[in-house]
Amino acid sequence: MRNRLFLTSTVVLVAVLAFTIIAWGADSNVGTWKLNLDKSKYSPGPAPKSATLTIEAHDGGIKYTSHGENAQGAPIHVEFTAKYDGQDNPVTGSPDFNSIALKRIDADTIEATIKKDGMVMGTSRTVISHDGKTRTLTSKGKNAAGQDVNNVVVYDKQ
Repeated sequence: MRNRLFLTSTVVLVAVLAFTIIAWGADSNVGTWKLNLDKSKYSPGPAPKSATLTIEAHDGGIKYTSHGENAQGAPIHVEFTAKYDGQDNPVTGSPDFNSIALKRIDADTIEATIKKDGMVMGTSRTVISHDGKTRTLTSKGKNAAGQDVNNVVVYDKQ
């Protein structure tokens, strides 16, 4: 009887531990996210007409793909693959930066540094809401035209 209780308790404990490790290891940033223009603020602007992010887990980091339309209706397509190690990674499709370095702060927070031709253009902080339904990107820096950028961009999980 005592051995059966010990075995049952051990199995339950191992199962709970395994699920906890899996849940902690899951990247809350991963998924498909759609720009919520009503909740976002672009300075200097103008805001894009639309944007959808697809973020996939990839080799200890993420593969990021963004597509949509800019304010004039031209297509937007930005891509990169990066780990959360603070190292620069190439970015394609952005007029404002061509490399990004990501650093995980906690399970729901990521900081990024963006550069253009080796020069730091800005920093950002992405926070995923506790319910996992909202992704808020706050960024500060300069765009390719040298204008100050201070954006708060909100995405809804799809």
